[in-house]
Amino acid sequence: MEYFEIKGGKKLKGEIDVRGSKNATTPILAATLLTKEECIISNIPLIEDVFRMIEILQSMGVEIRRIGERKISVKADQIDPEKIDVEKVKQLRSSILLLGSLSARFDKFKLYHPGGCVIGARPVGTHFDALHKMGIEILQKEKYYLVNAKKRKSAKVVLREMSVTATENAMMLAAMMPGKTVLKICATEPHVADLGKFLISLGAKINGLGTHTLEIIGTKKLHGAKHTIIPDANEAATFLIMGVATGSPIRVKNATENHLDLVLEKLREFGADFKIGKGYIDVVPAKKLKAISKLDTRTYPGIPSDVQAPFGILATQAEGQTLMHDTLFEGRFNYVGEIKRMGAKAEVVDVHQVLITGPTNLTGQEIKSFDLRAGASLIIAALLANGKTIIKDIYQVDRGYEKIEERLQKLGANIKRIVIEN
Repeated sequence: MEYFEIKGGKKLKGEIDVRGSKNATTPILAATLLTKEECIISNIPLIEDVFRMIEILQSMGVEIRRIGERKISVKADQIDPEKIDVEKVKQLRSSILLLGSLSARFDKFKLYHPGGCVIGARPVGTHFDALHKMGIEILQKEKYYLVNAKKRKSAKVVLREMSVTATENAMMLAAMMPGKTVLKICATEPHVADLGKFLISLGAKINGLGTHTLEIIGTKKLHGAKHTIIPDANEAATFLIMGVATGSPIRVKNATENHLDLVLEKLREFGADFKIGKGYIDVVPAKKLKAISKLDTRTYPGIPSDVQAPFGILATQAEGQTLMHDTLFEGRFNYVGEIKRMGAKAEVVDVHQVLITGPTNLTGQEIKSFDLRAGASLIIAALLANGKTIIKDIYQVDRGYEKIEERLQKLGANIKRIVIEN
């Protein structure tokens, strides 16, 4: 068992690097199944979700070699979906991304239901509907999906919602089918565009990246490619909010400004300021943080649901009331009960809204991380709190943030990982 021990109340100072995007890496790893040739993927974050996806691919026979600290070689010339590691699939939400790439390459296979964060219902109906329009038959059993892809075809597909992973699954399938596929109501997140760039490097033709309509002309034989993963916008946002909340003049390196437009704008509404240079964003500590009337999460380019919880911690330090509205998931407020134990004034209005009143002094407690983003947010709360905070279930944090305690220690944070041997 491992947990974080954090002593708060200390200003941070220095530089912190943003690693590669988790949400770009997992679909791109899934997309390497589309070719039998070698792919070289760089800037891979060393996090648990990526490790699990690599292990899932290896269980099917994919050859993966580390050729640098964050660079791997992937070759999927001999693979067998029947050998897939069932338990790891059930641990990882991103394993749903194998639907598209395996449907492109195999006529029949089964995929066990994916796992992931407990943040509410994450229906796969949009995936099924999109793939069905492309000729894929999916029979949902109690524990797995039975897929028949013999009749796969290019098509015009209108997605039922702007689902990121449904868009990505449809893109991967379309990339390996001759003819033109048109996808409408697509998600436009930077990591979706990054997958598109990788598919183009494999040999697919894609028009409309970054828009809600994609035209994809695929080919039966895709070739190998080299690709560098984009920086993680959610991680960058977490560190920026951390700097603003703690009043710390930190530099966030490898942050991409145009992936963070609305996040930066909302932080300015709270009273923050920034100096933005080539490849970095400096936090200029605010003299006073002011609550904003409402912050709601939306599909890109809106505020990501993934950074709602960090904003919630920030709201505890801002004068006035902030209504946090998460339109995407009904389980994103698990962290609220934990920060209330630390002294936060927060009222969950319903499954999609919480009202936070600040500023409040937080006090260290023993708390629990319920999901990936909540875990990172509780670290911010602990850095703000008086006294010592213990955060349990930190595997959730490790799923998306690489060695976060070591990186925060370099900023002067009093945080350490405690390992309890069985």
